[in-house]
Amino acid sequence: MSDEPMSRIFVVDDTETNIDILLETLGARYDVSVALDGQTALEDIPDRQPDLILLDVMMPEMDGYEVCRRLKQDPRTRAIPVIFVTARQESEDETFGLGLGAVDYITKPFSPAVVLARVRTHLQLEHARRDLAHSNEILEDRVRQRTAELSAKNVELEETRLEIIRRLGRAAEYKDNETGLHVIRMSHYSRLLALAYGMEEKRAEILFQAAPMHDIGKIGIPDLILLKPAHLTDDEWKVMRGHPGIGAGIIGKQRSLLLETARIVALTHHEKWDGTGYPRGLKGHDIPIEGRIVAVADVFDALTTRRPYKDAWPIDKAVAMLQEGAGSHFDPALVPLFISILPAILEVRESWKEHEEEVVVTEFR
Repeated sequence: MSDEPMSRIFVVDDTETNIDILLETLGARYDVSVALDGQTALEDIPDRQPDLILLDVMMPEMDGYEVCRRLKQDPRTRAIPVIFVTARQESEDETFGLGLGAVDYITKPFSPAVVLARVRTHLQLEHARRDLAHSNEILEDRVRQRTAELSAKNVELEETRLEIIRRLGRAAEYKDNETGLHVIRMSHYSRLLALAYGMEEKRAEILFQAAPMHDIGKIGIPDLILLKPAHLTDDEWKVMRGHPGIGAGIIGKQRSLLLETARIVALTHHEKWDGTGYPRGLKGHDIPIEGRIVAVADVFDALTTRRPYKDAWPIDKAVAMLQEGAGSHFDPALVPLFISILPAILEVRESWKEHEEEVVVTEFR
């Protein structure tokens, strides 16, 4: 995915020096418009319909928070992503701004490279959102027009939905600095565990197809939180724990079993057997079986895969962690089943291993 040619950026800042820096940084790549105060911005933005807004927080008369609040109240501008540009670095300020509907923060003094990277990332996400909305409109229109061909159309819809799920699942991995192989492995693990649990093959196949969407909600988490190299603050964790709900909202309530399964997985894969998970604190069998299965598969692959911030755990250590979490984090009936199919799990891991990463073989193989 790449930026559309001459995407439109609207910069709102009362300091001409900042305007000049942003124009020099962005002007060669994007169609940039500017306003020196909030009221002018509110008058011009609806007509220009930019793809992204860079909004200074500290401005006289009307600050950036009020401008953002009014933009989000206006149906014409509600969907335009807003990045705050501010010298404030307190987590409370960031949390307040994100609560108003902003998608990210850039702190002053800013680096041109950082500005370009943040702008590029959020333009890609915005174009992906529009493409998905447009695809859904086209699909719904075709369904209405071709009811007589319902059987063939259902096949086409399922194929399209599956492709959207795969691509959006990959988009979430891309934002989280993953390679995309994680969603492939954990989806295979989920199907194998579902079959071992006794789930019928068709339902297990739907879970396999839906599992890549488990972390789609991370698309809605600001980069400064998602990619933060240090420990998150309590406020930042509160934002991070919102990603299951964001994911469920992106997918929405659907009549399609595939998309409804994807929504359930996105919403419940961080719930824990003992009720200490999130976002709803579900407990035991109140957690849908799809969420319980994906929780085991997702954690095992995360533990046994090398990442920039950690080494891969040996298989025996990861298995011991699953056993320790049985009855608290994980469904106690699923952990022994997962261990019983470990040879098949490791075959999948070998087939889809990361480049230059060796599988740690143990007595569990």
